[in-house]
Amino acid sequence: VDQFTESLYWQARKLVTRHDLADDVLQDSFISAWKALPKFKGESNFYTWLFRIVCNQSFASLKKEKRYTEIEGSSVAALNEDPFFNGDKALADLHKAIAALPVKQQIVFKLRYFNEMPYHQMSKVLETSEGALKASYHHAKEKIKKSFQLD
Repeated sequence: VDQFTESLYWQARKLVTRHDLADDVLQDSFISAWKALPKFKGESNFYTWLFRIVCNQSFASLKKEKRYTEIEGSSVAALNEDPFFNGDKALADLHKAIAALPVKQQIVFKLRYFNEMPYHQMSKVLETSEGALKASYHHAKEKIKKSFQLD
């Protein structure tokens, strides 16, 4: 697991954006993996299995965070305060547009746009059809375009 820690952290970080959330996601993922280890059948690569757990934990974290930010304010403000964020205004605006998407579209968009993950691999990780992923990505992209046109 140690050999995957850094890679999985950065995958979580790309999905949930904030350092503290990525740390929590990674810790929760390793706990879940430990508990589910007896169920691992070896039908997929071990890293792919762990990555799927990280994605699922990221989903849960984003859903929880979305409820929180609807009450407390923007997660983009937290991103701008993050000492690890070195992006410009355009990147911050992109993250703001992504944060407004439904959680599933956020995940699909981030995996495709930032990770350049092929749909067939995404399909295995997210256990969703390629067609559904393509549709989610398309809808996410259109919503992001609209948000930039409104600004």
